[in-house]
Amino acid sequence: MIKVTLPDGSVREMEKGSSSLDVAKSISEGLARNVLAAEVDGEVWDLTRNLEKDVSLKLLSFNDKGGKSTLWHSSAHLMAEALEFFYPGIKLAIGPPIENGFYYDVDFGDYEISEKDLPKVEQKMLELARQKNEFTRKEISKKEAVDFFTEKQDQYKLELLEDLEDGNITFYQQGNFTDLCRGPHLPHTGFIKAVKLMNIAGAYWRGDENNKQLTRIYGVSFLKNKELTQHLHLLEEAKKRDHRKLGKELELFTFSERVGLGLPLWLPKGAALRERLIDFMKKAQTASGYLPVASPHIGHKDLYVCSGHYDKYGEDSFQAINTPNEGEEFLLKPMNCPHHCEVFKASPKSYKDLPVRYAEFGTVYRYEQSGELHGLTRVRGFTQDDAHIFCRPDQLEDEFKKVIDLVLYVFKALDFKDFVVQVSLRDKENTDKYIGAEENWEKAEAAILKTASEKNLETVVEYGEAAFYGPKLDFMVKDALGRSWQLGTIQVDYNLPERFELEYTGADNQKHRPVMIHRAPFGSLERFIAVLIEHTAGKFPLWLNPEQFTVLPISEKYNEYGREILNVLKNYDIRGLVDERNEKIGRKIRDAEVNKIPFMLIIGDKEASENKVSVRRQGHGDLGTFSVEEFAKIINQEIEEKLLQFEN
Repeated sequence: MIKVTLPDGSVREMEKGSSSLDVAKSISEGLARNVLAAEVDGEVWDLTRNLEKDVSLKLLSFNDKGGKSTLWHSSAHLMAEALEFFYPGIKLAIGPPIENGFYYDVDFGDYEISEKDLPKVEQKMLELARQKNEFTRKEISKKEAVDFFTEKQDQYKLELLEDLEDGNITFYQQGNFTDLCRGPHLPHTGFIKAVKLMNIAGAYWRGDENNKQLTRIYGVSFLKNKELTQHLHLLEEAKKRDHRKLGKELELFTFSERVGLGLPLWLPKGAALRERLIDFMKKAQTASGYLPVASPHIGHKDLYVCSGHYDKYGEDSFQAINTPNEGEEFLLKPMNCPHHCEVFKASPKSYKDLPVRYAEFGTVYRYEQSGELHGLTRVRGFTQDDAHIFCRPDQLEDEFKKVIDLVLYVFKALDFKDFVVQVSLRDKENTDKYIGAEENWEKAEAAILKTASEKNLETVVEYGEAAFYGPKLDFMVKDALGRSWQLGTIQVDYNLPERFELEYTGADNQKHRPVMIHRAPFGSLERFIAVLIEHTAGKFPLWLNPEQFTVLPISEKYNEYGREILNVLKNYDIRGLVDERNEKIGRKIRDAEVNKIPFMLIIGDKEASENKVSVRRQGHGDLGTFSVEEFAKIINQEIEEKLLQFEN
């Protein structure tokens, strides 16, 4: 017998060789019908895979990340089977699950496929799914695998096999389809009840633009048709909220091929919104004792070699800037932290001087391939609300908590209410990609876990997601459509102080290393604003909106009174405009609604004679008639309630 420990701590004794599905059935038949996969000692397995020893077991449904990805992984295999039915001899590359579905990269050879062909593939997938063909896992030798794909003439699978060794190779088969795959998969195809193939795109084999471009087919699947319908509705809503579309309509930003791909240009309204976010953060930082610093947009190559960024981002960087001095190279700044280390080093520090908190809205540059660029969320130049705290080890936990408080303040001011905190730790199986001593990593990871627990944050632990120099907390925010975005981040770093030989003089008159905290509540302004646009559908919080009101005269003879109102409200630091167009008032109201302007001040003969305004709220209708001073009080009171002063 073996012992199976469940998440609630209960233990079930099962026959050796039983499966996770057997465990589910031993609990209830209803549970067994709804589970898709199992997490066995932290690793996601097929439900039907045999358990040979004592294990910790978590049964996964579609509501779990592992369950969802298993359904979508199996759906990718099902799509591949359907594609081979219609297009015999195609070469299959990779077909993984992704955040919102799955894809398969395919070399169609002489075949042509377009989006009009996708419905027949969907129907074939559903036909195959109804057959309830089992997904069977088979461990296979490298020679057998090579022979199989040599006969099939599939060079992509053969190339993948080059990196695999005997004992680590498995095939999965369902129906007439066999694939090289680590799994996991569903018990059978019958779980897949609803499928939608979304679109076709190009993708270079292994992401290398020097390789052949393959055809990538994206899809999504669900356990019920109703779930697919809801998903497609959300996608339609997402299109309406797309920050690229709204950014253009609201005149916030633009891109120019002449300026360069991935390099956003901020238009006046967008630049003003951006500056308000910066001012908002600067006020909170000043209250928290941060000191402003500024660093150049380039740095000597040696700076980034010292920090480790050159090894990490060298291939993703823009080409070096060579000077007339032989061997002298500069690089566009990929991160601000090396510069801040040199700022710290510029003068001697005592233990009494710590913590030192340096803050900078610094623009950094990363070369992203053109196919990976996406509006403001994936760019080649972006500005971080970057700060670095240098503190004594005994100050670390307190400083970390203060940064958490700052991030929570930002989220509250911008109505991000639904979020979880991802504790991003090292990949225990692959430590080569990280720098620094084991002891330092252990201290940093322990500090993050302890602080997150003491702040009662809802957390999930993800191994392999740490930065190359230290573990971090990533704030994963859900927007109005339930999509997750990584925004704020906090990182503990013992390694850069070592690399830059940073020191302070302790109370014992000896030299000591400070601990470094990297902190960016916005992450990058570009990405943060993109998420904010889509979360609010362009209806920004009142304090942030580029235009808080528009005056709508019912005819041209009231334009002068409108300008008087505008000037009075400017004295209250309230932003707006006067719509002086010769248009009917109904058209002016509709345009103001479309432009997401929070308040409309309608003026005619009655309002002008009484020195008042008729107030209409975007999305809410008429609020009544007020004096200009009363209206100013309404706006400022709403802003003050939202932007309570940050205290730390």
